[in-house]
Amino acid sequence: MTTAHRPTFDPARGKEALRGPAYHQRLLPAYTTLKHRQPGQGGEADTSRDLRAELLKAEAAHFAKKNGNLVEEDEPETSAAQKRTIEEATSDESKHEEDPEVKRRRLILEEARDVDADSDPEASSDDSEDDDDDDEEDEQAELMRELEKIKRERAEQKAKEEAERTAKEEEEREFKIARGNPLLNPNDFNVKRRWDDDVVFKNQARGADDKKKKEFVNDLLRSDFHKRFMSKYVR
Repeated sequence: MTTAHRPTFDPARGKEALRGPAYHQRLLPAYTTLKHRQPGQGGEADTSRDLRAELLKAEAAHFAKKNGNLVEEDEPETSAAQKRTIEEATSDESKHEEDPEVKRRRLILEEARDVDADSDPEASSDDSEDDDDDDEEDEQAELMRELEKIKRERAEQKAKEEAERTAKEEEEREFKIARGNPLLNPNDFNVKRRWDDDVVFKNQARGADDKKKKEFVNDLLRSDFHKRFMSKYVR
């Protein structure tokens, strides 16, 4: 008989271990500091930024680096003075970098624009009206030529259809004349007869090959075997 169900009078005991107080992880202090908005998150750090000034400053630094000039970081100036200095620097850079060929073309275009503005508007309007009249006359002549072409094509198509219809009617009339005389066409009045019209007995073999096919019926009383058995032994 087993004794597994009986209590133990001297249970096993663990070794004495030096353990301190145990705490769960979620009982420990957390979130002891507050988060502050960083630059770019729409807080107080973004209110004092001048994005346009920063962009102009970055562009000036880029052009200076491209030309080989060293950029020294000066003390922060006031916003208005800084903007003015950066704009002057960018304008100077653009002036120095402008190609003389491009400048010459720009001057020529400006002179041509001024000449066009000073020209007589009435003369230009008269020329434009004359050009419009010529264009309208050309379009009218083109439309008339197209109309004549369409009329000619329709007339040719109609004449062709009329000729075909006349030829067909003539052919039908000749056929009726040729086949309408019974003296010239005696074969048309012959009566077609079968070869067995004069035979005394007809259809002698009808039904000889008609054998009833076997059918499966899921009923013993209506099966072929039962019918043959009943007709043979029970009358």
